[in-house]
Amino acid sequence: MAVLFRNIGTLLTLAGATQKQGRRIQEKDLGLVQKAAVLVDKGQITWVGEQKKLSKRNLPAKNLKEIDLKGRTVLPGFVECHTHTVFAGSRAAEFEMRNQGVSYTEIAARGGGILSTMNHTRRSSLAELTTLAQERVCRFLQQGVTTLEIKSGYALNRSGEIKMLEAAGRLKGPRIVKTFLGAHALPPEFSTYEDYLKYLGSEVLPQIKKKNLASRVDVFVENGFFPLAEARAYLKTAQELGFKVALHADQITLSGGSDLAVELGALSGDHLIQVGPVQIQKLARSEVTCVLLPAADLYMRCAYPPARALIDTGARVALATDFNPGTSPTQDLSLVGLLARLEMKMSLPEVIASYTVGSAYALGLQSEIGSLEVGKHADFIGIEKDWQELFYSAGERLEPLVFTRGKQISNHLM
Repeated sequence: MAVLFRNIGTLLTLAGATQKQGRRIQEKDLGLVQKAAVLVDKGQITWVGEQKKLSKRNLPAKNLKEIDLKGRTVLPGFVECHTHTVFAGSRAAEFEMRNQGVSYTEIAARGGGILSTMNHTRRSSLAELTTLAQERVCRFLQQGVTTLEIKSGYALNRSGEIKMLEAAGRLKGPRIVKTFLGAHALPPEFSTYEDYLKYLGSEVLPQIKKKNLASRVDVFVENGFFPLAEARAYLKTAQELGFKVALHADQITLSGGSDLAVELGALSGDHLIQVGPVQIQKLARSEVTCVLLPAADLYMRCAYPPARALIDTGARVALATDFNPGTSPTQDLSLVGLLARLEMKMSLPEVIASYTVGSAYALGLQSEIGSLEVGKHADFIGIEKDWQELFYSAGERLEPLVFTRGKQISNHLM
């Protein structure tokens, strides 16, 4: 059955941002349409524009359902492209310890840090992990997230990583994109990062592919952690198996992660705090999406990535929460957008495009989601506020109507 969504106050199609591939976004690229309508059939948009321009020849002769959006602002659903949503345990106590001056090394020596999350995650059952993650997914959904990326990486052994990805596959609500991040940290069973990467490449990646548990592979490239040369070989193995790749890159030091992302044609390079003019030029000339994670930078009390230089040079930028139990224990999209505006000097149109078109590119889904255009999925949200009030008030809950493939999955029409 076709569905006509009518009486839209202001529609943001983001068509212009898509035409520019998410680069150098201005307000005109938001594709603002007043008094608009959207026609959906079989989950895809078949017509979009001013409602007064909709003619009977655009409408099916029968079986048409109409939904009155009562003057709401409508825009594409948010695409949350970097999270670690599946895990067990809490590291809230460590947050207090860090604030009282205890070093990360000392916390790890006491059994904390990522190995604490690893131990809890390994001990948890598939059902327990699924239940915990579903609650978190619902919190994303309530903020208008219609596509959600989820990484593994907190079990660090074959059975546990598979369990994490299986849990992600059971989650309901938004579209879930699964990423294998076995190369997140060094598990206690291995003495070197090199040996662990070889194990992942030869023993784990083939199983992940065979079971179709993930479409993407990620790795934490950093000096003192997963080394550049071995990470290159590992990611090439992943690409040969048919995975798309992404990298945690140049977060703590300028370790070559962004250069490797460009070299391999990765979907994204994430964090990018330490990149300089040379790396920025390379990223701007490439198809790599720069995923910026300012909430993690806030929690880590470190520098923010050079968003202004990246954007002005022509790089494509995306934003995400980096939600995880240690370094970014927040699911608040409004905080991410506010930090992008305050600390990284991004304009509101840039923030909106980064959380829709840019993030769609980061997941390789730009032909399906990120903007509201004919042929794309009808993933959108309706809010009662003006679009200019987005990413303005920290902690604000928009309580949007949320639609995926034209079907409402959150809240109810008034």
